[in-house]
Formats: sequence, C-alpha cells, structure tokens
Amino acid sequence: MKSYIVGVGMTRFEKPESRDWQYWDMVREAGSAALADAGVPYDLVEQVPVGYCFQPSTAGQRAAYELGLSGVPVYNVNNNCATGSTALMMARQLVEGGIADCVLALGFEKMKRGSLGGGADGGDFRTSPVARHYGIMSAGHGFEMTPPTAQIFGNAAREHMERYGTTAAQLAAVAEKNHRHSADNPNAQFRDVYTVEEVLAAKEIHRPLTRLQCSPTSDGAAAALVVSERFLVGHGLHGRAVEILAQAMTTDTEESFASGSCIDVVGKPMTAAAARLAYERSGLGIEDVDVIELHDCFSVNELLTYEALGMCGDGASGKLVESGATTYGGRWVVNPSGGLISKGHPLGATGLAQAAELVWQLRGEAGPRQVPDARVALAHNIGLGGAAVVTLLRR
Repeated sequence: MKSYIVGVGMTRFEKPESRDWQYWDMVREAGSAALADAGVPYDLVEQVPVGYCFQPSTAGQRAAYELGLSGVPVYNVNNNCATGSTALMMARQLVEGGIADCVLALGFEKMKRGSLGGGADGGDFRTSPVARHYGIMSAGHGFEMTPPTAQIFGNAAREHMERYGTTAAQLAAVAEKNHRHSADNPNAQFRDVYTVEEVLAAKEIHRPLTRLQCSPTSDGAAAALVVSERFLVGHGLHGRAVEILAQAMTTDTEESFASGSCIDVVGKPMTAAAARLAYERSGLGIEDVDVIELHDCFSVNELLTYEALGMCGDGASGKLVESGATTYGGRWVVNPSGGLISKGHPLGATGLAQAAELVWQLRGEAGPRQVPDARVALAHNIGLGGAAVVTLLRR
C-alpha cells in the first residue's frame, strides 16, 4: 500500500524561554496548521504518534488533546534527535500496514537554554544510553571540559581533517550556506547571514567547531498528516499529496564501534545503511534527488552525510560543499530551510520540520527559497545512541 503526506505545519522555532508558551500550545499551532493544510478535521484522524524527548510520560496526550478529545490512540515516541522522523515512520507504517487510513504525526520540544548534555544521569556517563559512544571517543581523544555532543562531533571533524585534509574553511562553508539559506525562512530561529571568515572567527565550542557551526537548543513543533490512497481518493486530496516513496531506519551495528573512530560512532555507517535501504525500496538513487534536508546538528555531520548518502566519495565532502554543488545553482540544494544550524533544533520536532519543508518544496510553495523544478526529495534525521532515518518523497 502507498502512503501520502497531505498536510504539514510547524511553528517558528524559537530560542528557549523567549516566548510565553507551553508545549501543548506549540502542538496546537503546528497540528492545526497541518490539518488546515489538508482540509481534514481532527475527528477523521485515527492514530496519533507524538515525538518528544524532554517532557514526561503521556505528554503526547496532553499535547494532542489540544486538537480534540476523540479518544484515538496516542503513542509517545522518543528516539533522541531522530524522534520526529520516527513518529513519521510510525504514521507511514500504520497507513501502509492497513491499520489506519489517516494518521497525524506530531513532534515538539520545549528545551532549556544552553548546550545539550551527553545523556548522562547526574553527570555519570556510565549510566548514559550513549556510554559506549562516549567511551569510544574518550579512548581515542580523551574527555575535555566542553559540551559533550559538540565534543564527539568535533572529534569526528578532527579525524576527517587528519584523514582527508578537510579544512576548517570547508567546515565553515557548511554553516555559511545554511545561515544564508535561513534568511528566506520565516520559521527559522536565526536569519542572519555570515561569511566563512565570520563563521571561523566565532567563539570556539570544541575545536574546530565554532558557535556558528553548532545547532542551537530550540522550542517548537511540527506535524504531518499521512493518509492512505483510499483516503486520498475519497477526500479528493490529490492536489495536496506528496508520496512517501520509501523510508528506512537503522540503528548502530558493529561497524559503528569497531574502528574506534568518532566518524563511525556519530552515525555515518547507520546513515549509509539507511540510505541503501531507501534507495533499494524506491528504485531511485541520489542522482534522482533534487532537494535534501539533512541532519546538520554540527557542520561536520553535513559533510559526513554527503558521503554516506553517496553524493561524493569518502573524504570528498569538503570539496563538494566548497564547489557550490549543494546550494542553489548546484547539483542539489541541501537544507534550503537553513538546516538545524540556523533553523533550530527542537529535538522531537526536527524530523517533521524537515518533512514540512520538503513537502512545501515539492508542491512549489517554498516562496523565495523554492528549489526550481523539485520533484524528488530526501530527508535524513539521525539520533546519537542511535537511530538514522532516511525518507524519499516524490510529488
């Protein structure tokens, strides 16, 4: 069976504590927008997976109740930074499995200011779900007094530079591009434009990553309404529909840890495996894709993802971004929304916000950031700990 996204919505992503709202306010705004986009009332929704990381159990119900009290099943989803795409994957599986014809995937986060921790309970990394990941990092690089997530990705960047000759300017070029893209996105947390030199001159978080190469903590929500072909035809929604061609999720394998490399620990093998599955299931390849929203939690992860998706060979990603191949006028447009670095990163909402951006792109509704003639899109969402989700969409 096929599945289609017929409605999307999101809030503006905001700096934590800068707006007087609660997570249920965010979900009411994003969910209502998705339903209005599709022209479908909430009482036709049959299942509701809700993604978030930092709120208590059954917060999904508290949020979804803002849209209606219809008694439908609500599932609380938590998969670290891949939470939003995991909720979307559940929605697709429910539809394609014939369990439901209309499913609303929701994702939100209300976060605290400051850098994310490493998932340790009270600072004890032995109790952390990512203890194995940080153990690998510590064995190869030690442990410094910098934010743990920036540290593990920063060390992956150091390895890439040492192994392939990637330069600090090439890493900064990722951030320059994504900040420039976000200037045209009214939903982005940041809309300022910076030069490569300004990115490099910003405060260092963990060498070689500067503040402008790191995604911020954010508040916000996003939503997508996923329906079956039967629902699509019955409600005349062809004009709103974007097909989910294929989707794949992978988790860590032995390859993630065997090399002792932070490049592998932060998820490059997971992404490559998920991409292979998505390409096989869709019959398409990266050469068929026009526009990409990928998980640039740090600039280096965008470079690693280029390689994992097959956009270039291992070690060639720095030259790829430097060439202009991943911006307007190039082979692909990557992160037209501004990506996590500039649009923001409320963990539970990120994957669904990627889907919203790509639906707008494929419908030709992205305004000044529209990618010309976009027909096929790819979303990539990854969570340390770990999960990688790759989704292929087609108008």
